Amino acid sequence: METPNYIKALVKPNGKGKANARRVWSIDLETVWLPFFMATNTAGDTAIPNEALGAPLRLATNPDGAVRFSKQGRPVIKVAKDISDNIRLVRENFVSGLQSYATKVATDSHDAYIAQCLKAKEAGKPLIDHDSVMLDKAIAKMQAEAIAEAEVVAEAEVVAEAEVVAEAEAVVAEASKAEPGKSGKSGKGKKPELVTA
Repeated sequence: METPNYIKALVKPNGKGKANARRVWSIDLETVWLPFFMATNTAGDTAIPNEALGAPLRLATNPDGAVRFSKQGRPVIKVAKDISDNIRLVRENFVSGLQSYATKVATDSHDAYIAQCLKAKEAGKPLIDHDSVMLDKAIAKMQAEAIAEAEVVAEAEVVAEAEVVAEAEAVVAEASKAEPGKSGKSGKGKKPELVTA
């Protein structure tokens, strides 16, 4: 089966990209979506309003009409609805095209497709096993650290409690020294003192 050129083009890296650009569906708005929709409007394939293409980014608003701000205090910017709706349509059609292509290849070259799946599964197994071992080690390390931290906290609480008890005992001892006539006994059995005027 001959692979269509558009599929070959999809899986070839071309090195193009722009950092810090506004992306929609992980694709640059300024250099990809806008030129694409300008072209589809020109060809008559779409009828996206010119104001959407001319001002693709808009301030987001709350239901009361006030400008919406993010938690960081920046105004929220959204893509114009006409553009985002058409991007969603392209995405749905793109996904459908990928699924159709995969289904056609799997049907036309059934045995080769199954063989490819088995090869991929076999090649991936050592990596999955390695990741599983690494994850188990990482979890065991985190659990050990959590137990050690809990033990340190518990020991600190015991020390703090012992210090409070020692401080309380010191206060009681100091108080009993300050009042020598009181020994802490109830005083039963003592003779009352005579008071003379």
